[in-house]
This record gives sequence, structure tokens and C-alpha cells, in this order.
Amino acid sequence: MATAAEAAAGRRAPPRLFIGGCWRDASDGRVLLTEHPATAEPIGEVALAGTPDVAAAVGAAREAAARWARLDAADRSAILWKVADAVEAHAERLALLEVLDVGKPIREARIDIRETVDTFRYFAGWSTKIHGDTVPVRGAVFNYTLREPVGVVGAIVPWNFPLLQAAWKVAPALACGNTVVLKPAEQSPLTALELAELATAAGLPAGVLNVVTGDGPTTGAALVRHGDVDAIAFTGSTETGRVVMREAAARTCPVSLELGGKSPNIVFADADLRAAARGAYNAIFYNAGQCCTAGSRLLVQASVRDALIEQLLERARALVPGDPFDARTRLGPLVSGEQHARVLSCIRAGVEDGARLLLGGDAAAVDGFPGGHWVQPTLFAEVDPDSALAQQEVFGPVLAILTFEDEAEAIALANRTIYGLAAGIWTADGARAHRVAREIRAGTVWINMYNPLDPASPFGGMKQSGFGRELGADALGFYTQVKSVWYGLS
Repeated sequence: MATAAEAAAGRRAPPRLFIGGCWRDASDGRVLLTEHPATAEPIGEVALAGTPDVAAAVGAAREAAARWARLDAADRSAILWKVADAVEAHAERLALLEVLDVGKPIREARIDIRETVDTFRYFAGWSTKIHGDTVPVRGAVFNYTLREPVGVVGAIVPWNFPLLQAAWKVAPALACGNTVVLKPAEQSPLTALELAELATAAGLPAGVLNVVTGDGPTTGAALVRHGDVDAIAFTGSTETGRVVMREAAARTCPVSLELGGKSPNIVFADADLRAAARGAYNAIFYNAGQCCTAGSRLLVQASVRDALIEQLLERARALVPGDPFDARTRLGPLVSGEQHARVLSCIRAGVEDGARLLLGGDAAAVDGFPGGHWVQPTLFAEVDPDSALAQQEVFGPVLAILTFEDEAEAIALANRTIYGLAAGIWTADGARAHRVAREIRAGTVWINMYNPLDPASPFGGMKQSGFGRELGADALGFYTQVKSVWYGLS
């Protein structure tokens, strides 16, 4: 069914798989229906790739792997730069597609596309800077190392930042000389298909980037299990990450996992409370809280708790869900009916566990969008640190506020979770900020800010938030392997 939103987005990618530089239907003809989260209305179909389709995509990637790896690094760099140019040239259409597919506000979608462009350009620069070393070993021997691509990479990305997360995996993998089979989330497949088409038009050779759409149990599982996939880069829930790791372990396939989070955002009494309130607001309500780094646990020093809550409530009460295609909207719907039901269930559990509900706590009604997956901005105070609300990832606009008395208690509360993805610290004391940053077990710590990311800075988790790093020079290690070469001189 055609909608005004579809018309605004322009031509959508065909409901087919992109394998070996060509569009093709799923071998058994199966399709998945995608919907617009703001209305729950169908927006189209995409192919549901089965095991034979995944095998075809992996085969195409394997066939292209040697040619792409042997291409001069400068030529790979030039092609990736052209991919970035193509994404930039079609930025508005891609942003509109993200709104249509995910429901995120257009303002946030435009940020995603801009960061996608930056990611491709950053890793385009790395193509010509990946090299080995000469090693001073004992004896009359010349020893050197080669840093080579791993081969075929299976990239599985989530629905909350579809194109940006794809770029985080595809760009470094291609820069290092690998080929990729990309599996987008079933809820948000449209921009991955567009990326494949744009990259091919920009000069990326056939088979270097393949896209297989489908669900996790069918398509994702087939990709993880395929014996000719040399590495798996996965972003998603901790539960699914464990499954991926078990399946990959059965054939000793390396994996990189970026998983869930329950990130602490710590506010000390000496902090700029106005800035901290603004930071806490953005940390939990950006993308409707559907961020792995969401600052979903706000830890506030007891002496300033009430003052901070007052400022936070003032901001949250003004946050009104609305049309995600409207540039003024700051809170969109959740991605699906399943996610909507899950978030409401977490809210009910918080009430039952005795947390004090300060704001929201229910589904939201939005004029003109009666069927959408809307949830009110929700704040809880007096949250038990061991309750489900404080321990489990909600992935919605739901904030749990806890209090602490001193620095030691703040650190203990921050680390009192299975996750270790990110954290925030708000304080005017520089020494304290760096002390606490060292003690918190998280892959990223922000001080007097929250949630900035950059392609040059590594990102990843500790504990059950996963392992491996995306972005920055640290990402290159996963997509390359080191070979030691010995040459006798005697």
C-alpha cells in the first residue's frame, strides 16, 4: 500500500536479495512483511533468505575475496570513498527510509546518515595504512609479518541504527580486503539493500558486498553456521549473542560481539545540574531509548537528587511523541508491537517491585497514529538496585533513578550489573572523574557528556556486553590476521 511517507522516501529497494552484484528472489519465494512503526501499517515485503540463498551469498563473497584482497589498497580506498560520496548524495532519501522502516525521528535519522558517511570515509583512509612489521629475531634470518584479510565476513546488525551499524562493520571489513555478507534485522532491512545498490553503482565489484534479508532463526543462523564464513561480526541482544558464540564455536570461527547494556549515568553533587539533567534526558530518550548505550540507570548523589529530578521532569513532561517525519519531533514510536509489549511489561514489573513512578508508565496516544507502537516517557525513582528494572535492559524510554551517598557507593552501584558497555560521569572534580572512570567496568566512559561517538574512537563492551571493538584502529585487528614469514640468510 502506498503512503505519503513512502512517496516522500522515493523509490524503495526491491524486495529481493542482493547476491553477486545481482538482485534475486529467495529460492523458495518466501517473503517478510515490513511495517511503519508509527502506524503499524505494512510498507512492503522483502525476501526471506533460506539456507540455499545464504550459501549462494557466501559463495559469491568467496569467489570475489581473492580479487578484492589483491586489489591495490589505494584502489580499495578510492572505491570506499566513492561509496561514502554516494551515501552522502542520497542522504535525505536514506534518512526518510530509516524513518519509514524504524520509526525514529527524521532529525535523528539524518544524524545516522551523516555518521555513516563519516565511517566510510574514515576507513577508506585506513586501506593504505594496514601493514606488517620487520622483526629482529635471533640468527641469520630475515623475519617479517604480513597483515592479511580474514576472508569472508558475516555481518549481522540490529534494527535500532540499521545503516550506521552496517557501516560500522562493512567499512572496516572492506578496507582490510575482506568481502561481506550482510544480514540486516528483519524489522529494518530497507537501507541495507539501498547501500548494496549504491555501493555497486559507486564501483564496488560484484560479490564484495552481498545482502541477505530474513529473520534470525532462518537467515542469521544459516550465515553463522556456514563453514565458508571466516568471521562473524554481530550486534544485538546478549541472549542472541550467546547463541551466535555457541554456533561459531562449533567450527572455531572467530566472533566479535557488541551486545546489551544497562549503562550507569552518575551525577555527583558538584556537577552542573542543568547540564547533567540535559545529558540524562538525551541519554534515555534519544531514539526512544532504543540504544544499547542508553543511560537507563541514573545514579544521583542523595543531596542533589530532588533538584535533579525536578529539572529532569520539567524536560520530560515537554517531550511529546509525534510524527517521526516532522523535524520538530523528538520522540518516535518503538520499532514493533513485540518491542512495545516488552517495554510495557518492564514498566509493570517496575511498579510491582515497588519503584515510585514519577512520570508516564503507559502506552501513549498520538493524534493521527492510532495503531503505532507509542510509549510515554517514563521515569521511576527509589528503584531497588537488584530489581529487574535496574538490572534488565528495557530498550525503551524508561529511566530508573537510584541514589548513592559517596564515591565508593557510586562505583559499586555502577558495576552492579552483568553489563559493561558504557557509562557517564558528571562532576566538577577532574581527579574524581578520572578515578571513577578507571574503576567502572565499561568499554566507553563519558565525562560531563553522554553518547558522542566517532569513527576514530573504539567502541565495544566488557562483561556480558560482549567483546571486540568496532571503530578506530582497534577495529582492524578483527578483520585481519597476522602471518609471520621467515627467510634464512645463511
